Amino acid sequence: MKKAIVFLLMATGLSLSASAQIKKVTLQAAGLTCAMCSNATLKSLETLPFVDKIETDLNATTFILLIRPNATVSIDAIRNKVEEAGFSIAKLTFTAGFDHLAVAKDAHVTYGNTQFHFMNVKQQVLNGDHDLTVIDQHFVSARQFKKYSTQTTMPCYQTGIMNSCCEIPGKSNSTRIYHVTI
Repeated sequence: MKKAIVFLLMATGLSLSASAQIKKVTLQAAGLTCAMCSNATLKSLETLPFVDKIETDLNATTFILLIRPNATVSIDAIRNKVEEAGFSIAKLTFTAGFDHLAVAKDAHVTYGNTQFHFMNVKQQVLNGDHDLTVIDQHFVSARQFKKYSTQTTMPCYQTGIMNSCCEIPGKSNSTRIYHVTI
């Protein structure tokens, strides 16, 4: 019976809440051509208040942001810092701890204070640490964005904003929604 209720909630687009902690963010920057470019990006990312420590792999132009315990992470703030340094994000994945979070294809889920739209995933329950990849515009290439856009008919993927197609009780239709895959 419980499984039927969870499935029914997901099928109707209602959200499920979970306690939330993003532990780590791994991002690959695009456009870095030299050590000065990497350093500028690193310095910009270091100003984020929720970042505890940053590890870098300059050969792969990858930055691993270790998150302060109990800190609220802003995915858009990370993107803004990379863009302020003059570059863009080629890929952004975050690691988060989950406790019985039910997800399915085209399901909208509240995780902490953030809204996620799961795309290209099978129905499952997430427990423990999992990596989620952000597949919104400005977080993937234009080609990848176009590919993912064929996997949903919901207009929130094009706008990044919740629309009437995916209303969540108690949330404004102008709430930012991130599109992710596992």
